[in-house]
Amino acid sequence: MADWSPAAYLRYTDERSRPFAELLARIPGEPATVVDLGCGPGHLTALLRARWPDADVLGVDDSPAMIERATADNHDPRARYQLADLRDHAADRTSTARADLVVSNAALQWVPGHRDLLRPLAATATQTFALQVPGNHDAPSHALLREVAAREPYAAVVGPVPRRATADPAEYLDLLAAPGWTVDAWETTYTHVLAGPDPVLRWISATGAQPTLQALAAHDHTHGTALQAAFADEYGAALRDAYPERAYGTPLEFRRVFAVASRTVHPLSEAPRGASVPT
Repeated sequence: MADWSPAAYLRYTDERSRPFAELLARIPGEPATVVDLGCGPGHLTALLRARWPDADVLGVDDSPAMIERATADNHDPRARYQLADLRDHAADRTSTARADLVVSNAALQWVPGHRDLLRPLAATATQTFALQVPGNHDAPSHALLREVAAREPYAAVVGPVPRRATADPAEYLDLLAAPGWTVDAWETTYTHVLAGPDPVLRWISATGAQPTLQALAAHDHTHGTALQAAFADEYGAALRDAYPERAYGTPLEFRRVFAVASRTVHPLSEAPRGASVPT
């Protein structure tokens, strides 16, 4: 797919920020080094700085547009940003591969087979590994995306839309539980009230629907068609039925799943607490 759009992602900054704040509140200790995997446009770095004012913070993302925006916006002058893939981090193939705290917020759901990465990612944290992923893969917003994209003429262009299923808290607990670790896993369903026309379409167009919309736009550019606009009209109508507007706005229920795995024993083979994150 083409690169992400930071501007589109930031339309609902307050709503998208709440799960990260909840995740940080449950992380114990005082990490001296923090790696944020999937940092996006860097708008949440300030929350890390507020939680741990003296920490060395490094944001990592595989999107050039997101890293460029994070660097340009400079939400935290002391933070640094690096273009890298979290799978390389898990495989210890990057210079970011050790920190007291390794945190990933709303990123792992995009990685096929992300469950297999959890223990390797946790192994790169000398104190705590924490994650948050959406748990709404079967919500109307995502079910309708798969349904409309499976219709012609869209299906011939985009193919099947993956059901990017994440685990339940109990499964993350089971995957991360190991001798020398304690794991806190839970879920929260937020009910966001969105304003404006077609707000659910605008919300998901910046995230879950973006690969589909980009594929249709690329086809339109090459073949002179107007499939992206037609798809948005059809999908938007379905979303309006599923998420009717109220007098106060449009409510969107959004389930999030969290896990915080903390070491009870620090292995001697790993970097000592307080070591700088290399660049």
